[in-house]
Amino acid sequence: MKDAVDVQLRDQQAGLSRDWSCTDQIATLRIIVKQPVEWNSSLYIKSIDYEKAFDSVDRRTLWKLLRHYGVPEKIVNIIWNSYDGLQCKIAHGEQQTDAFQVRTGVRQGCLLDPFLFLLVVDWIMKISTSEGKHGIRWTAQNQLDDLDFADDLALLSHTHEQLQIKTVSVAVVSASVGLNIHKGKTKVLKSHTENTNPITLDGETLEDVESFTYLGSIIDEQGG
Repeated sequence: MKDAVDVQLRDQQAGLSRDWSCTDQIATLRIIVKQPVEWNSSLYIKSIDYEKAFDSVDRRTLWKLLRHYGVPEKIVNIIWNSYDGLQCKIAHGEQQTDAFQVRTGVRQGCLLDPFLFLLVVDWIMKISTSEGKHGIRWTAQNQLDDLDFADDLALLSHTHEQLQIKTVSVAVVSASVGLNIHKGKTKVLKSHTENTNPITLDGETLEDVESFTYLGSIIDEQGG
């Protein structure tokens, strides 16, 4: 199953990669932060955090994405059956509620959880960055819109306008699969720019910061 998915994942997503580790993603992001002088351009980085991410994924979309990424139908059906009719109870002290059916989210603690959620995140980024050029110059022929390790996401742009457009696009696609961006935990790092205009989402201003944590490491204007 993993082999079928590997060939479909975007290069920016290193969560299941045999060739890239979280250390590689951190090192790449630090290199990017140090490049604006060479590029003679500004840099905008936005770290994304989702609200109750594992609990919110729309399962109907999840089954479609498993097929989209080439997972054999037999395995899709096995996973679907393991979720079908799943029920929970809420315990408070010595009392419990009646059982109720859970129709969204992935089961936390299951070995498949990170894999399933990664597919959702990769699809979100694939769709939201498929139109327009809103990333940074990476090579002479290619741009880089983001760096991802599972659900640790860093959006990359050269201008305020580009990042604003990308922010809205990612939010819209995320909402279509049941995920909402946590505005209070999503941060924006600006480098080599005098533009003080904020990045906004749904009318709320996202916080500008001098540093943020990516995969457990501090990233700042000097690279961290």
